[in-house]
Amino acid sequence: MACCQEYCRKFDAVIILCLVIYSNTRHYSSMDTIHKVGEQFHQFLIERKLVQPKVAPYMQQWVEKFLIFARRHRDEPFEQVLERYAHSLEEQARYEPWQIDQARDALILYYHHFRRAEDARGNGARCGGWDEVAPRVREWMRIKHYSPNTEKTYTQWMQRFFFWLDRQEGKRQPDLAAFRDFISHLATRKKVSASTQNQAFNALLLLYRDILHIDTRDLPQSVRARRGKRLPVVLSPDEVRAVIQAAEPRWRLMLELLYGTGMRMGELLRLRVQDVDFDQRVIIVRAGKGDKDRLTMLPESLIRPLRAHIKQVKALHEQDLQDGFGDVWLPDALARKYPDAAKAFGWQYLFPANAVARDPESGKYRRPHAYDKTLQAAMKRAVRRAGITKPASLH
Repeated sequence: MACCQEYCRKFDAVIILCLVIYSNTRHYSSMDTIHKVGEQFHQFLIERKLVQPKVAPYMQQWVEKFLIFARRHRDEPFEQVLERYAHSLEEQARYEPWQIDQARDALILYYHHFRRAEDARGNGARCGGWDEVAPRVREWMRIKHYSPNTEKTYTQWMQRFFFWLDRQEGKRQPDLAAFRDFISHLATRKKVSASTQNQAFNALLLLYRDILHIDTRDLPQSVRARRGKRLPVVLSPDEVRAVIQAAEPRWRLMLELLYGTGMRMGELLRLRVQDVDFDQRVIIVRAGKGDKDRLTMLPESLIRPLRAHIKQVKALHEQDLQDGFGDVWLPDALARKYPDAAKAFGWQYLFPANAVARDPESGKYRRPHAYDKTLQAAMKRAVRRAGITKPASLH
């Protein structure tokens, strides 16, 4: 942390020198100074392991280009200059959408996480509360490509932590003592499980280390709960067949695919129609564990029911289009590059939810995929109907 703060101090000094003293971009000393800024930012990225080493030079180039551009807009706030810069890149046909996204990511890392590390001196960094921190959390998690579920869970724990701080006497600031006391509060007062306690711990560790830039090396390891080893619940082949037969028709195909292909529940729910390749007898699992794509075999016995299911999904999608909906969520870069893809049938979820719902980010009404809690509940009902006493659930 001390090393990173030293980089920040040097970086800010150079920024002031670059943006205030020098006014002529053709002046050799100015360009030389900007390049030194870029080199220090590059080293910061590598030291903190914020991006892959092969990506860091490109991030450095975007920051250097931005510093030259920003000198013409010194009196404007960072966010406004960033939008101007991104717009200028979009007007240049030589840049692809993913390159503009990379430039945005580089500048957000520079401004929100590199320069602001200077403000977090020691363990008593002051911040304006959750409303001020929340946008930085969202930006960070998307730059680091956290899954939507992880982003949602971690954000909820961070928000809960800030609400807890506000209820303490004198409105405590986030420091190591507050970190320890909140985790202790969850364990002793709220009686949460060890796994839940560790989930909260990991969320706060990210908040302190990567958002607030508070050194956590002195945090005692005892704050993290110890978990004993547990044997997984495994159903026998006969029990699996009994559960599938006992399942309601709407959920039966999903359970057959889960047990027939070895997919995880989240992977199944995120499948798109185009991920099923009937000719090759495979299903493409996108961004599975470790954010890797892989192929899994499509059982022969499920081809006919899956074809029939896709026909039903197509009819549902066509009805949605007639009703003014039919738009599905796509990753940001993909949505910008192919604006019409969101309504294409191939991109629709293979197992859509029963109803359209409002996307809290875009405000659009879309049909999401089936919900994991609903599928888990269907699984538990099937287990009970099958007369199985094991506490079986989906992974």
